[in-house]
Amino acid sequence: MQHHIHLPEGKKVYFASDFHLGAPNATVSREREKRIVQWLNEVSNDAGHIFLVGDIFDFWFEYKEVIPKGYTRLLGKLAELRDKGIGISVFIGNHDMWMNGYFEEELDIPVYYEPQTYDIGGKLFYIGHGDGLGPGDHGYKLLKKVFRNPVCRWLFSVIHPSWGIALANYFSRKSRAATGMELEKFLGEENEWLAIYSKEVLQHTHYDYFIYGHRHLPLDLQVGPDSRYINLGDWMNYFSYAVFDGINTELKYSGVKDLV
Repeated sequence: MQHHIHLPEGKKVYFASDFHLGAPNATVSREREKRIVQWLNEVSNDAGHIFLVGDIFDFWFEYKEVIPKGYTRLLGKLAELRDKGIGISVFIGNHDMWMNGYFEEELDIPVYYEPQTYDIGGKLFYIGHGDGLGPGDHGYKLLKKVFRNPVCRWLFSVIHPSWGIALANYFSRKSRAATGMELEKFLGEENEWLAIYSKEVLQHTHYDYFIYGHRHLPLDLQVGPDSRYINLGDWMNYFSYAVFDGINTELKYSGVKDLV
């Protein structure tokens, strides 16, 4: 199903991903959270819609009556923006795939588990976190199926939150330490798996923009005559995001004019 977003004159659409709040520790994470909230304040002046494209948290699991503590600055700001009428859409990532209604019920923010397509101001967007797409990485694709299996989620939910969250945070840090540097390496246009995947999609459906996170590397690659793949980078190293002004989409960096 294709979503349609009306973009009023003078309004823009913002995209960001991979905040990884909670990593590497509470002190560093809180400073990053403050910077994210400051950015949300700034873009709210002309934002028609905001997309948060996965891995907002380094770990997130919603128990029936419990969510991980912290992140009150970000959650409060998102609630405030929604109350002002700014549209917000959230995509799960590989670190925060265990959402289960909290954002929808408390913040009035839809959460998507798979890539979605949008018509925004006449431009066609394909948006998703990006994990598990494209060729290769069969081990992770199998692991993703296990993590998202309802039975496995239920089994984890019966662990006391104090133990479950501590255990998950440990494995999240181990996973990021093992794959972080690999994710941040540019593989060359012919080997970038999300570019390959985007070109495969273009064989049967046209999109003007493919917007992904996950790679932790800001990228803007041509994948077709009139199609671009934009990776949003992250907020651990680049503080990068993308903005669509109704005509064009470009990468930008919070707090700096250009990144050389």
